[in-house]
This record gives sequence, structure tokens and C-alpha cells, in this order.
Amino acid sequence: QVQLVESGGGLVQPGGSLRLSCAASGSIFSINDMGWYRQAPGKQRELVAGITNRGSTNYADSVKGRFTISRDNAENTVYLQMNSLKPEDTAVYYCNAEITPIWGSKGDYWGQGTQVTVSS
Repeated sequence: QVQLVESGGGLVQPGGSLRLSCAASGSIFSINDMGWYRQAPGKQRELVAGITNRGSTNYADSVKGRFTISRDNAENTVYLQMNSLKPEDTAVYYCNAEITPIWGSKGDYWGQGTQVTVSS
């Protein structure tokens, strides 16, 4: 059984910072790409940032220069450092990872989501 568990969401004022964490656990053979998505009310889920297992990163234009994605391969964990937060960053943030279990085929796994609210 493989699962992703997120933490670090919350309420923050505009201009503030938050750091999200997502740890993968279970019978994991390898993890390829990892990333963060978000979904605001009434909108489609969108990619925020992604990182390969070699550390190459990509970002949505709306967060470039403000958000930083990183990962710790030894801990099977991905992070999202969010700075200069804006009200439009308010959304549920989801962790995603392409994981090959010890037994079974490679698949796409999702965390349960963590709420980020940017408001004064």
C-alpha cells in the first residue's frame, strides 16, 4: 500500500509564507516525477510545480519567482516553499507522484489535499 501524506497548509496573510510537505510511504520501489497541484473553488485543478527524480523543475507562470519546489529522495518527500503569497493562491493543494511499488505497476498517486488560504 502506497500513500502520500501532506502537511503545512493553513491561513496566512498576503505577502506571507508557507511550506508544504508531502511524504510518500509504503512498499515503494522507486519514485519518478513529483509535483504539486492546486484547485480553487469553481476552477480546474492546475499544476503548480513539478520536479523530476534528478531535480529538474518546472513552474506555472503564476508562481515563478515566488514558489520553490524541492525533494529529499532519501526521505521520499517533496516540499513546496511558497513566498509572497497572494489571495489568488488560495486553493486546496495536492501532492502528486509517479510511483513504482515493490509489487505492481507504476502508477499516479495523489495526496488527500491541504487547504491554503491567503487572506487579511
